[in-house]
Amino acid sequence: MEFKALDIAGVVLVTPRVFEDARGWFMESYSEREFATQGISVHFVQDNHSQSKKGVLRGLHFQKNPHAQDKLVRIIRGEVLDVVVDLRVGSPTYRKWIGVPLSETNRNILFIPKGCAHGFVTRSDHAELEYKVSDFYDAACDGGIAWNDPEIGVDWGITDPVLSEKDAALPTLKDAGSLFTYDA
Repeated sequence: MEFKALDIAGVVLVTPRVFEDARGWFMESYSEREFATQGISVHFVQDNHSQSKKGVLRGLHFQKNPHAQDKLVRIIRGEVLDVVVDLRVGSPTYRKWIGVPLSETNRNILFIPKGCAHGFVTRSDHAELEYKVSDFYDAACDGGIAWNDPEIGVDWGITDPVLSEKDAALPTLKDAGSLFTYDA
């Protein structure tokens, strides 16, 4: 596996080695040992799987403390623009966002640390996304910020996405207040 640190502290793009032959292909999508050698020692407790149609935007989501989650995201089918926003006050990349294309053809995997919001927009007709999380879902800790927060200014490449009622009503970061603190 190849690990590449991205422009937000702690966010890592993982490119797995893919072994292809006439039968098809094989890859390791996660290895606790490989991740630990890169300084990512996370115990994942739950796998989630979602399917979305073209133009669907999910996010920007996170879980608040004490049930904040690290995430390991990958695409099974289709293509998305995966977006991460740093919400950790004191981080050198606080309020910065990055967008990473994830697809079934590039097979890239994205590690997102606690304290970052996560969302994606589906670019293909359908997309299936799987992600591991380091803590169980807790409705009392469920949180999010508006996908179109003007102070963050994410360029989703779409102006009229399909949103859930919940996502359409999420507050801006300014209205959400300080959510996380950066631990260097």
